[in-house]
Amino acid sequence: MARTEIKENIYWVGAVDWDIRDFHGYSTYKGTTYNAYLCMDEKITLFDTVKGDCYDELLYHISELTDPTKIDYIVVNHVEMDHSGCLPKIIELCKPEKVFCSPMGQKALMDHFHREDWPIHVVKSGDSISLGKKTVTFLETKMLHWPDSMFSYIKEDKLLISSDAFGQHLASTERYVDEIAIGEIMTHAAKYYANILHLFAPNIQKLLAQVTELGWEIDMIAPDHGLIWRGNPEVILSAYDRWSKRETSLKALVIYDSMWHSTAKMAKAIGGAISREGVQVKMLNLAVNHRSDIMTEVLDCRALVFGSPTLNNGILPRMGDFLTYLKGLRPKGKVGAAFGSFGWSGEAVKILNEAMEVMEITVLDPGLKVKNVPVDVDFAKCKELGVKIAAAVKEMG
Repeated sequence: MARTEIKENIYWVGAVDWDIRDFHGYSTYKGTTYNAYLCMDEKITLFDTVKGDCYDELLYHISELTDPTKIDYIVVNHVEMDHSGCLPKIIELCKPEKVFCSPMGQKALMDHFHREDWPIHVVKSGDSISLGKKTVTFLETKMLHWPDSMFSYIKEDKLLISSDAFGQHLASTERYVDEIAIGEIMTHAAKYYANILHLFAPNIQKLLAQVTELGWEIDMIAPDHGLIWRGNPEVILSAYDRWSKRETSLKALVIYDSMWHSTAKMAKAIGGAISREGVQVKMLNLAVNHRSDIMTEVLDCRALVFGSPTLNNGILPRMGDFLTYLKGLRPKGKVGAAFGSFGWSGEAVKILNEAMEVMEITVLDPGLKVKNVPVDVDFAKCKELGVKIAAAVKEMG
């Protein structure tokens, strides 16, 4: 892989993980990258490291540019192990003068590595350091998405090194967003936001306002995952503004699982009725759709319609899994409804309603239960529920 100079004397030195397919519950079917950046200035500075088992790749890329033992500074923008896993080896090899991190980063480094002998220097929002010709200014970005997270901004290059913000999980030999179709990039960026940053929407709004107030000129955003935004940072900045404002479209999701097709038949009847009312519908069978892909659809929908048959006085395991995942990401401003078939007890609809209430999803209807196999009268009720959902979605506009 050719060396990538993203700005004058600043290089990408990260690692590409082609094989990873699961990122703590998030499906990474296109792999990912762990981006690190090396600034060749009077003080040679490494921004972030990589996952522990990618140490050799990081070292190879650094060695193409300089003897790794000549690194003077290391900046730890984020302590999560995919960005700091090989930090102990790098520090042992380089013996840097200083390791910069946020106040919460210092605590996280101690909690993870328990090394009191490291030359840690704490920086806060607004603090700057000189590398020689270049100046780095730091901005704490607490809970975006860890308490320790921070940005590094190099004003001479109008470069924002953005840690875990503005990224994508995407393995690629390309390094820049403009080298790949923008539609594909935005799909991965939306999935990344929906599954990692969705619950931090208020923090993101504050951060975007703060960056505007600082007056930083930015023509490149270099995240810690995925491709680099060069010349077009407004694309991802405006997307984050829209997503964090929780803007939605005329769209409903019918999310369901089924045992012997009865609940699936109800799902199709409800979804069909919603669609005929002029509302976009996505039919998402949990048996064939990954939780993280469904979560991406949740990002801009207005209605969540859940369907499960009753199993052992409860819901099907895949539905339980998804509801747990969704609850953690805290969807806001949604309406919802529940449906399902049953054999002899029928608790699933009640359980689904209770789950929505906990998540503060406005429940539109007591829910629809069908014993065993639906017939015409049941399908009529499904259509009535679909019309009701569609009306509520339109009212939210």
